Amino acid sequence: MTISTDLAYAAELDAQDPCAHFRERFLIDDDNLIYMDGNSLGRLPHEAATLSTELILQQWGSRLIRSWNEGWFTAPERIGAKIAELIGAQEDEVIVADSTSVNLFKLVVAALRHQAGRPQILTDDLNFPSDLYILQGAIEVLDKQHQLQVVSSVDGIYGPVAELQARLNEQTALLTLSHTVFKSGYMYDMAALTAAAHAAGALVLWDLSHSVGAVPVDLNGANVDLAIGCTYKYLNGGPGAPAFLYVRRDLQKRLFNPLSGWMGQRDLFGFDLNYQPASGLRHFLTGTPPVVSLSLIEPGVDLLCEAGIELLRAKSVRQTSYLIDLWQAELEPLGFTLKSPREHAYRVHTSPWDTPRDCASTWP
Repeated sequence: MTISTDLAYAAELDAQDPCAHFRERFLIDDDNLIYMDGNSLGRLPHEAATLSTELILQQWGSRLIRSWNEGWFTAPERIGAKIAELIGAQEDEVIVADSTSVNLFKLVVAALRHQAGRPQILTDDLNFPSDLYILQGAIEVLDKQHQLQVVSSVDGIYGPVAELQARLNEQTALLTLSHTVFKSGYMYDMAALTAAAHAAGALVLWDLSHSVGAVPVDLNGANVDLAIGCTYKYLNGGPGAPAFLYVRRDLQKRLFNPLSGWMGQRDLFGFDLNYQPASGLRHFLTGTPPVVSLSLIEPGVDLLCEAGIELLRAKSVRQTSYLIDLWQAELEPLGFTLKSPREHAYRVHTSPWDTPRDCASTWP
């Protein structure tokens, strides 16, 4: 690839971008702003802004409680089925509920109870810290019957694959990892690690928060047991939007939700004082969903399904490869250090680097 750092060349690449027309589908009120924080909060789709008004004035304001039977009750499953399309799952294997942390807690506790006699949880030190907090809390809730093994990355960039595989044994109840490392953008080989865990008799749980909507994911193809993920990053669901969870179909009757609640009850309006779990994945619901923020996830998911994740992935590879080339030509000589994998097979959508302390004085 011939490297050019001038604006004309970058504009030429933009002109050739097959995804460019999707820009018009988002609210962009400052053309001078270069927004590179989609990994924290995605942009607002115009369709979501329109829907928010309809939700407030029509569904809530006019239809009131009738809206529960006009789409509110079924929204967790309906939107979950659309997310399933993006992560290689069956439509009845994904449901939207609660936050990422709450969903992680539910699935971790359910998995550990299912894996009786196996006391070890295996993970790495590249997780977003909240995931480790949840694991520590789950151990406390289960009377400290489990031990958390945190395997360290050698360089803080690549996952410690060999060490994780070496630690898997008959004591391992659960292997839980972030599919994409939030700092470096490193992406694990999901299928290979899942197979290794299964060979040891362990269940596997993947956090897809930095993967969903950015890279192709094939949960069924990798035979993944459990997964969670958020919707306010690349799904453009809005700040604090509910998260989702995935449970492989054959496990849904064998895992018990530790936070049983009314929305997961078999007969919602029977008001039985004894909990009877609903069939399928719905028993992993707990409380009443936040209807407004839940509903506003759908336009962003629809946009991704329309564009196709393969097209978006191809663009991200081009962008990050070009960015790394520019770093090598312009920034590496100034002491900037690349902190993501160079191989696109292991790199998702970010290319972070360390900035030298004296960059202000060395910048040309």
